Amino acid sequence: MATSQTMAPAPRPGPRPTEKTFFGHPRGLATLFMTEMWERFSFYGMRALLPLYLISGGADAAKGMQGGGLGMSVATEASIFAIYSAMVYLLTLPGGWFGDRVWGPRKTVTISALAIMAGHLLLAVPGTPTFFLGLAFVALGSGMLKANISTMVGHLYDGPDDPRRDGGFTVFYMGINLGGMFSPLIIGTVGETVSWHLGFALAAAGMGLGLIQFLLGTRHLSEASNVVPKPLTAAERKSVIVKSLLAAAAAVVFYVCVASFTTITDNWILVPLSVLGIVIPVLVLIRIKRDKSLTQLEQSKMSGFIWFFVAAAIFWAIYDQGSYTMATFAGESAQNSFFGWDFPVSWYQSVNPVLIMALAPVIASGWLWLNRRGKEPSTIVKFSSGLVLAGVSFFVFLIPMTTAAHGAKAAALWLVAIYFVQTVGELCLSPVGLSLTTKMSPAKYASQMMGVFFLAVTAGDSLMSLLSTGGMNLDSRGVVGVEAAVAVIAGIGIWVYRGRVQRLMGSIN
Repeated sequence: MATSQTMAPAPRPGPRPTEKTFFGHPRGLATLFMTEMWERFSFYGMRALLPLYLISGGADAAKGMQGGGLGMSVATEASIFAIYSAMVYLLTLPGGWFGDRVWGPRKTVTISALAIMAGHLLLAVPGTPTFFLGLAFVALGSGMLKANISTMVGHLYDGPDDPRRDGGFTVFYMGINLGGMFSPLIIGTVGETVSWHLGFALAAAGMGLGLIQFLLGTRHLSEASNVVPKPLTAAERKSVIVKSLLAAAAAVVFYVCVASFTTITDNWILVPLSVLGIVIPVLVLIRIKRDKSLTQLEQSKMSGFIWFFVAAAIFWAIYDQGSYTMATFAGESAQNSFFGWDFPVSWYQSVNPVLIMALAPVIASGWLWLNRRGKEPSTIVKFSSGLVLAGVSFFVFLIPMTTAAHGAKAAALWLVAIYFVQTVGELCLSPVGLSLTTKMSPAKYASQMMGVFFLAVTAGDSLMSLLSTGGMNLDSRGVVGVEAAVAVIAGIGIWVYRGRVQRLMGSIN
């Protein structure tokens, strides 16, 4: 193995006693809080518009929807949206690698923000070619930024034992949800009612504001965030460049050959990406599991981790459809009004962040209350509960779908109820999954396993994209019912085999 260059010790992070603080935390947390809030503002605002824009102008568009979109079918829209979401999380792996080996977290975040801005500006330009290029830029920038900004939050504190650390990440998490809450209300409204492209331009402006305040506030960040932890050696850099060029050349040759025999359609892009989104997570897990340097206990924990990974993939496959399958249904078949007041379809995407902020403290306090009484559910029970709730949410979805099938508009509160059930499921599964990953990670892969856990999102979304591309109608009652049943059965299955899974986990509970 090639050795890395010797680095001088990074200055000790954390504020000095005389420094101003941000709610008792290092002043740099305000910089990262605002950066993440504006990045999520742009990200979720664009996501709220994306499924509607893709079908606008086409046969599957909702009645009364403004034209000017790409006029795609619901099936194509579902495939594109799902694979876009999958690629964002897949790209967190190279994003973390660039932060660790090439640019350092601070420079990587700056370049990522510029890529996101460029992507949204390309989306603001009418035309299909610029649209897909813009989507690629946003996915690349979002994946790379996501992988590094949380690391920079950690740099603000004096190691993992700093008592302010958990609270700092909680404050940072609130920035994510604030951005996610307001963006559909602003970007969604402008995009739906005025101009799709103006909405995308607002997303670019939001990321621009985030970048400006990030650059102005970098003086408050730890110097550790400006350090490349393990820079590439000259030999490693050359190897990466050669392998990247070979991969690019192989892709070019493949598509030149395809173009020689047939017309390259969207499916020639979507299917390979969907397959990669499933194959890469599987290969990563196999590579770690087959590492002979792992101890017997680490091997056992990895076997247990795979159970949770598969369950998480099923969960996110259903959960993420709240942004496209349910959004499409809302545009066509829901009565989007409250006490006679009509609201844009994209506003549904604000429901989850509002519920997260309202329910997260309640559920966290509930776990502590049960823990004090010795009745807190185990990790396995929490995880299986989240998966069952995902399935229940789609069983609830069948009710408004049945109403619409009989020619009536479904009440908006049914959709809110679905998001409510999914949010409770998310709070049972997602935080537990992140915590579990840190506990079950082999020491050798400790810094990589969080990215591996995010690959469950990639696998779930890629599967849905592949099914939609293959002709499965994701917005049919039959498919929604099957998905609901699969999630419930999988959740119950984990609970039934909890003894076996617990043995694999060792002492972790």
